[in-house]
Amino acid sequence: MTDHKSIPSVSVNYASNGSSKKSNELGMRVMQERAYEKRGEQYLLIKSPPASGKSRALMFIALDKLHNQNVRKAIIAVPEKSIGSSFNDEPLKDFGFHWNWEVVPKWNLCNAPGEDGGKVNSVKAFLDSDDQVLVCTHATFRFAVDRFGISEFDDCLVAIDEFHHVSANPDNKLGAHLGEFIARDKVHIVAMTGSYFRGDAEAVLSPEDESNFETVTYTYYEQLNGYEYLKALDIGYYFYSSGDYTNEICEVLDPTEKTIVHIPHPASRESQKDKYSEVERIFQALGEWEGTDDTTGFQLIRTSQGALIRVADLVDDDAKRDKVSAALKSPEAKSNRDYVDVIIALGMAKEGFDWVWCEHALTVGYRSSLTEIIQIIGRATRDAEGKTRARFTNLIAEPDASEEAVTDAVNDTLKAIAASLLMEQVLTPKFNFTPKTPTSGPQEGFDYGESGYDPNGNNVGVNETTGEFHVEVKGLTEPQSDQAKRICQEDLNEVVTAFVQDKSSLERGLFDDEMVPEELTQIRMGKIVKDKYPDLDEEDLEAIRQHAIAAMNITQQAKDFANRDDEGSSSPNTAFIDGVKKFAMDVQELDIDLIDRINPFSEAYAILAKSMGEDSLKQVAAVINAKKATLTEEDARELAKRAIQFKHERNRLPELTAADPWERRMAEGIAFLQRKVMEEANV
Repeated sequence: MTDHKSIPSVSVNYASNGSSKKSNELGMRVMQERAYEKRGEQYLLIKSPPASGKSRALMFIALDKLHNQNVRKAIIAVPEKSIGSSFNDEPLKDFGFHWNWEVVPKWNLCNAPGEDGGKVNSVKAFLDSDDQVLVCTHATFRFAVDRFGISEFDDCLVAIDEFHHVSANPDNKLGAHLGEFIARDKVHIVAMTGSYFRGDAEAVLSPEDESNFETVTYTYYEQLNGYEYLKALDIGYYFYSSGDYTNEICEVLDPTEKTIVHIPHPASRESQKDKYSEVERIFQALGEWEGTDDTTGFQLIRTSQGALIRVADLVDDDAKRDKVSAALKSPEAKSNRDYVDVIIALGMAKEGFDWVWCEHALTVGYRSSLTEIIQIIGRATRDAEGKTRARFTNLIAEPDASEEAVTDAVNDTLKAIAASLLMEQVLTPKFNFTPKTPTSGPQEGFDYGESGYDPNGNNVGVNETTGEFHVEVKGLTEPQSDQAKRICQEDLNEVVTAFVQDKSSLERGLFDDEMVPEELTQIRMGKIVKDKYPDLDEEDLEAIRQHAIAAMNITQQAKDFANRDDEGSSSPNTAFIDGVKKFAMDVQELDIDLIDRINPFSEAYAILAKSMGEDSLKQVAAVINAKKATLTEEDARELAKRAIQFKHERNRLPELTAADPWERRMAEGIAFLQRKVMEEANV
């Protein structure tokens, strides 16, 4: 089977120029070289996708700190034991570096036997030893800090892998410890993550702590654009209506593709409450079972096309799973494309799992954490010979009005859309917005197309090397403080993440026909930015809001323009870039007011309407509209602020009878507050 029904909500194509896999004279790839240039920083935050080489980048930095920066120890903390193998010995001198990476076996506590209590004592023994490198889990490190205190780690490098596990919430122990380390200021910290945001919308670091870090960013776009083989990545979701996903799984599961299937958690709606029988039914959907490979433990299944495929079952809890897991870590799994064809897992094969041949990450049921989805997608974004396209599909139960839990079903649907929107933002080139003024000009390194930069027109420049757009926007507010500048340069995706996770915004943007786009782009996004960065002044908050909504809406419009029927002249590798240019050239003037008038969720609704049955779509809309919220005092005050700005620009207040719906909405905000004042005066 080669056809599948999953409708991609985003399909991004890449140049495959091989740049991200080339090494310099020290054996460093592009991202590693970029990180190494910042090796002298005491606090370093590396934001880089899965498979980009973060582990080796840390080795380079740690070795320099140990040899040249008076750092006495390097402690690497990983979220789970299996990831500890990423920091095994590496002969870096063979590739041109100054030193080899070596870990004395007893100090890789991820491999050591025993519970954390014993391993915590090993941390103290390491600190008292002459050896320099320790690898342990986050949990072991937390317990060690609790037991021995912050000061025991003075003059050490503390490296936190998968940094999104940290949270600024006081209840997060690792986050609290990092805050204490920064306050004492006697350690070096390197934080690494492929997804610098959390599924629960908590901040990873407090703004005060984050301001201490120098950031190295290497985007998904740079990574995939610089691959040698992988040229396209599709992100989509598919709704099934049979009540049992195993009845429809072959609509999206192609046995000729190298696939990781994550079955639903037993507590989820999609689960059939018996994970073993679910796996057996997936076997049956794939073909006829013919036995088990004695060496690897893989299941052998004959497909309807006559091919014999090898399926690794990681759901089974008994000793058989250990054999399968060990087989997947063997050198042959990395070198032989046909070693295994399908992997079925529940809680495994996610973060840190490396199967370069994976072409399709198929997840059944919504995962509550966006970071988990990012990690799962990362399983399919490795570069491998013969692998030109990869995809992620979220298989979700279509909401059914007869279900008691229809509201939960709607929530899952909205979360799937939010994840898709976020991935669209993550996968595209980085936006560099500047105001359009009479003195504006081209920026060095950007290609503005055949006609070049136009002082009198809309300009979109592209830097293929850095994976960055330069887009001029009239009326754009520029950030003033260093923190706001950093946010606009580095953290727009985190702001967009908070926005797409805002349930009210998503519901109204998708299903409220009376919603005025500015209520989302100005009021809701404005509130999210203010809540996220409470210490910034109004001008900086407005600058961040404008930059974030511009990045999101231009991404959505680019997708629309790239997919239009008249795109025939676009190269597959430049479709998204061409979409951005077409959108910019389609409007008379690209200004922030125009961007604010675009519903950020309109394109998501168009895809949802194609993916979901008409009746189910109506049911979802009915559930959401039944609980439509009335205007709150907080929103009314924000509307009144916008009304004052309106008055400054037009010398009059907004009117309730205006033809423009946004002007009417601002007037409603003023009227709401006036009624509130009168009611309180009459009390």
